[in-house]
Amino acid sequence: MKKKKLKILVAMSGGVDSSVTAQLLKNQGHDVSGVFLNFWKDKTDPDKSENKCCSLESLLDARKVAAKVGIPFFTLNFAPEFKKAVVDYFLSEYEAGRTPNPCIACNKQIKIGLLLRKALSLGYDGVASGHYLKRLDRGGETKVYMAKDSNKDQSYFLYTFSQAEIRHLYFPLGNYTKPEVRALAAKYGLPTASKVESQDICFLNGPHNNFLKRHLRLKPGPIKRQEDGQIIGEHLGLPLYTIGQRRCIEIGGTGPYYVAAKDQKNNILWVVRTWNDNLLYRREFIVKQATWMDKNKPLLPLSCKTVIRYRHEALPCKLEAGKKKGELTVKLRKATRAVTPGQSAVFYQGRRLLGGGIIQ
Repeated sequence: MKKKKLKILVAMSGGVDSSVTAQLLKNQGHDVSGVFLNFWKDKTDPDKSENKCCSLESLLDARKVAAKVGIPFFTLNFAPEFKKAVVDYFLSEYEAGRTPNPCIACNKQIKIGLLLRKALSLGYDGVASGHYLKRLDRGGETKVYMAKDSNKDQSYFLYTFSQAEIRHLYFPLGNYTKPEVRALAAKYGLPTASKVESQDICFLNGPHNNFLKRHLRLKPGPIKRQEDGQIIGEHLGLPLYTIGQRRCIEIGGTGPYYVAAKDQKNNILWVVRTWNDNLLYRREFIVKQATWMDKNKPLLPLSCKTVIRYRHEALPCKLEAGKKKGELTVKLRKATRAVTPGQSAVFYQGRRLLGGGIIQ
């Protein structure tokens, strides 16, 4: 954090992390305001549940925290933008046979990206959030590192940000563990100190397949066994399945089975019998839409580590230039299971975040 006094807008969700973020920045002497973001809500949900990120309870909690910390507080409506950039993206990716990570799209396009543009237009120096990662200014550039708390590290979700953006973003929790953050909340009497957090996708209530069934036109088709090509059942629609998955492949009398591939053209779900079947493992894959956090792209080939989904172990790999612009070939040192198209492969050297892209 810079030593000079900054005018910072804190994204407040009504949770303990953003609450402590606001308190720490206020303690450091910065000019702090809090903002609560309203996102899209699914009106087709039969339970009429609220979006967990912007429920009435969350709004009231955020307002109470802002009053306790002693900072101005207001709300912004990002519902139309959220629907287009996050929900529509989520649905189109599943429809195309991929398994997206909507939280990455949300952070880049809405929760941080759009908020940052709005904040700068209002005269703020930057935006702060309760994400767990470290931001350090070194050698004329802003570097991002994994958080002290490896169990809470969220650097994976922010690999898409450029230098122009990241230098206006602040993450005060990078040097704290979650228990330490809760202890700080209790110390300062923040009303969210013991609040339970939700780690589900905010606009989903219940199984995500229920959401897909409501919003996509699903076409049943054959399930074929990879070993002999025999039809052994019928799937309910390819968007409902992802690579390596076992659940929902309901074939009575035989099994279990695991999803090995999805043939979009012919609407076939290919399955294998065993969890560790060779067909579920890949040692090499292509990444598209590759982005880098440094001003200059790294020289390729590059030895580093990759995380192929949130909370997955970091895998040693070598990156090579792909055949097309923005593509990379990722060669793993050891084959790994369920490398899933649509997920993000994020690259690190040590604990420093380099960049990433979308798995094909």
